[in-house]
Amino acid sequence: MKKILILGGYGGFGARLSGLLAERGHHILVAGRSQLKAEKFCQKIKNGQALQMDRNGDIQQAITQYQPNLIIDAAGPFQGSSYRVAEHSIASAIPYLDLADGRAFVCGIGKLDDAAIAAGVPVISGASSVPALSGAVIRHLASETEHVEAIEMAISASNKATVGSSVSKAILSYVGKPIRVRRAGHWDTGYGWQDIRSIDFDVNDTPGIGLRLVALADVPDLELVPRQFENMPSVSFRAGTELAFQNLGLWMASWPVRWGWIKSLEPAAKFLLSFQNITRVLGSDISGMKVSLFGHRAGKPCRKTWTLIAQKGDGPQIPTFAAVILAEKILRGQLKPGAYDASQLLTLSEFQSLFDCHAITHETVFRETAPSLYRRVMGCDFEQLPGSLQQLHTVLRDGGFRGEAQVTRGKNPLARLIASIFGFPSVGKHDLQVHIKVDGKGERWTRRFSGKNFTSHLRKSGRFLTENFGPLQFQFALPVTDSRLTMVMTGWKFWCLPLPLFLAPRSEASEWEESERFHFDVPITLPLVGLMVHYRGWLEPC
Repeated sequence: MKKILILGGYGGFGARLSGLLAERGHHILVAGRSQLKAEKFCQKIKNGQALQMDRNGDIQQAITQYQPNLIIDAAGPFQGSSYRVAEHSIASAIPYLDLADGRAFVCGIGKLDDAAIAAGVPVISGASSVPALSGAVIRHLASETEHVEAIEMAISASNKATVGSSVSKAILSYVGKPIRVRRAGHWDTGYGWQDIRSIDFDVNDTPGIGLRLVALADVPDLELVPRQFENMPSVSFRAGTELAFQNLGLWMASWPVRWGWIKSLEPAAKFLLSFQNITRVLGSDISGMKVSLFGHRAGKPCRKTWTLIAQKGDGPQIPTFAAVILAEKILRGQLKPGAYDASQLLTLSEFQSLFDCHAITHETVFRETAPSLYRRVMGCDFEQLPGSLQQLHTVLRDGGFRGEAQVTRGKNPLARLIASIFGFPSVGKHDLQVHIKVDGKGERWTRRFSGKNFTSHLRKSGRFLTENFGPLQFQFALPVTDSRLTMVMTGWKFWCLPLPLFLAPRSEASEWEESERFHFDVPITLPLVGLMVHYRGWLEPC
């Protein structure tokens, strides 16, 4: 019988992990700050022994006294935490494992690599839903997929799931704070619990959970996953609870932090936990996880999606599964010495036996994606475009381009005022970045001129392309002449109200290839006013 010391062994995830490992015949040293709580919990499991121990206190004496075969840190929160538990493990030549989901903590575990190798023990961080399970799913989806363009992950927890104070602190530690994310071919900045959206978590032949709100969360995958692919694709991760008002409330609370009005929401962790407990009577006992990968297969654009549904309150069990599998691999001597994260250690099939023991189902769906927006509008004429134009107009999910633009503006004061209201760039030479985000409705184009953004939304309307700037909608035909694409305005609207074409801004934007590089020219003039703005330049993939 192997002896496993679990710090936080009677807490939210620690209790589940202790129970699973005890059922597998291991002797569990259930450690926590309260001897009474540890003893009470040990009455519920076999092979349990209670210890009073604080992960932030003096733990070396207990390690020396009990000499466990493995130390697992399930206490958390790991955001802002030190590596002192792992360092004590290395000093005692005892393998170490944790359930960390703190980005800096997991991604930085490699600093202990030399010491762990010298001690001859594995030191593994992130043995949880992220990045261990998510990493296994991504590799499963990436098989037989060429040129991965984007990966999107989301987790929605049942409202009846028990959440400990460490989880609340972990979430609030990054709400409203800047998060480094990979978007549009470069590293960009998002904000915790913003970029909120609805995700469909349904699975065939299983009572699904439908649409749920999720928002941007800071996890190790945002740093680890892009580096696993040569082209470093876009990666996003969102999380949320099943109740929309909870997610919206946290989203609203994120803004004062982003604006700098308050430093952090972390001091409100007790309030968040109390509020969640009060509202636990609402909602269901169903949790979901979804990972979507966008790429190409056999030269054709495709989307692969893996969706998991956990019923009967089994969702909170999932973060412990990777730790169970890896703990037994460590005890069998199957993992090499050194300090590393868990993102590439497991396969999806290794989780199946644990899924089968719980009310958990999952499925993988492959589908070829629809042709790109411009291809749908232009039909066969799209094939007449040069390669650089086709590349820019066939973004599958999330694409980025960069280049230069020269901007001029008209001298009429009214033209200058209108250009400023619409957020058009200032006069001069600019570094230009273009982010094209594709969804089921069309494309969102964000143009960043020397750091200043302006955005429009494009979609297909009949045989035309429409572009929305706020309440104004412009309709274009897309003729191709001598390999040059031109946007010819055929109508415009304010909201749903058609407006006379003779009053419309004049703009015949054109695109062409020069020296295998995408070039553009966009003049915009106003009737009776003259030139409003004119920008021209070039772009290439990021």
